[in-house]
Amino acid sequence: MTLDVRIHGRGGQGVVTAAELLSLAAFDQGLHAQALPSFGSERTGAPVVAFCRIDEQPIRAHDPVDAPDLVVVQDPTLLHDADVLLGLAEDGLVIVNSSRSVAELETAGLRLGPGQRALTVPATDLAREHLGRAMPNTALLGAVAAATGVVSLHAVRRAIAERFDSRGRLLVAANLRLAEDAHDMVIATQEAHGAETA
Repeated sequence: MTLDVRIHGRGGQGVVTAAELLSLAAFDQGLHAQALPSFGSERTGAPVVAFCRIDEQPIRAHDPVDAPDLVVVQDPTLLHDADVLLGLAEDGLVIVNSSRSVAELETAGLRLGPGQRALTVPATDLAREHLGRAMPNTALLGAVAAATGVVSLHAVRRAIAERFDSRGRLLVAANLRLAEDAHDMVIATQEAHGAETA
């Protein structure tokens, strides 16, 4: 079981934290993991990329992920940049923070290869509801857990609790609900899609 992940977002959206949380969740399950930030311009709103590798075996590579199995897009405006999906595996998955459907994103220019899949999660809307601000990272981690099965929601919850423990119980609880709601949304979407194709 391996998963190479590239996370795209903007400064201030918790992109690097998302990669770290994903690696913590993998460690919690006894997997090997590594999170790598990519620092360019570090100002708020500037494009930011982070990487996470998960494997059952020790990880020897320490370079950026250029052939991801999964791309997480925390800011949908970045879809206009061709580099966002660059190198995505032929059977790769894209998770986009958007309240729009995949069909709407495709009409707006999202280009997937024949075996590639996408799903959308309104992570910013959920974050505003639970946190009172547009911080979509923990919602998208719940979506990653549901969509890939590589890490469990339980492991994501433990990573969030560990990472945010020093910031207070209310923040931990809000982020846990955020991850759970996004996880449940993805599961419901998958079940509905399965029923349609059965």
